[in-house]
Amino acid sequence: MLEEGNLNNKELKALVSLLEDDDVEIVQHVEGRIRSLGTHIIPYLEFEWENSFNPVVQKRIEELVHSLQFELLKEKLYAWKVSGAKDLLEGVWLINTYQYPDLELEDLSKKLEQIYYEVWLEFKADIHPVDQIKILNSVLFSKLHFGANTKNFHSPGNSMLNVVLQTKKGNPITLCIIYMLVAQKLKMPIYGVNLPNLFVMTYKKDEVQFYINAFNRGLVFSRKEIDEYIANLKLSANDIFYEPCDDIDIVSRMLRNLINSHEKLGHADKVEELGVLLKVLNKKEG
Repeated sequence: MLEEGNLNNKELKALVSLLEDDDVEIVQHVEGRIRSLGTHIIPYLEFEWENSFNPVVQKRIEELVHSLQFELLKEKLYAWKVSGAKDLLEGVWLINTYQYPDLELEDLSKKLEQIYYEVWLEFKADIHPVDQIKILNSVLFSKLHFGANTKNFHSPGNSMLNVVLQTKKGNPITLCIIYMLVAQKLKMPIYGVNLPNLFVMTYKKDEVQFYINAFNRGLVFSRKEIDEYIANLKLSANDIFYEPCDDIDIVSRMLRNLINSHEKLGHADKVEELGVLLKVLNKKEG
């Protein structure tokens, strides 16, 4: 029985049945009451959706479930942020659950573990970092066929890690995330770099630093190329163009990419909701 909010299953069923009403005010009141019960009733609502033959009721239940799931996502994203945002994969997974609420973090983790294993089989710890990058590039881009989605660059799926792991086509940031997570599991000091219009990576350890472009099959380049790139964009030099960014920066950039994709598709509701998630991440504490 669902006792929370002083409602049991029978009472909840009666409440949901009122979603059939033609009176807009009654339906709005019922929807508000259901939302106030909290996210624990999502499984019950999904059960009611499966057993309803009324498309109007189904649509209203879908909207309620989405609304409740979105509230839960905001809470989880905020908790990830205030706990230090130490696990990049968790942050990326949370953004994925906006579109795929049933996606499990473990599913992403297992797929990345398999990619790591493929690289580990060929990896050598005692060679020059650039040669290590060549091994990573060979496995990821030649053997496993990951690559840039240039044909459908602005598709929202390019910012969904589960989609990119399945299709093996992504945008700069999702390809870099896969690359970084595998490299860091190999104890390689590889981090994200927030360049304007292009997300890249840097290998940085002691006096050794160079850059990697996952969108161009792991091309290695130097600080000089970044200087030229910034000059071509007529921008002033800034440390953030050269140095590692943190995981909140990476997840925020993913969100901005998603917002841009949905803007191009005219999905105003999604643009608004994703903007709310971005504010959750970028809100200053205290």
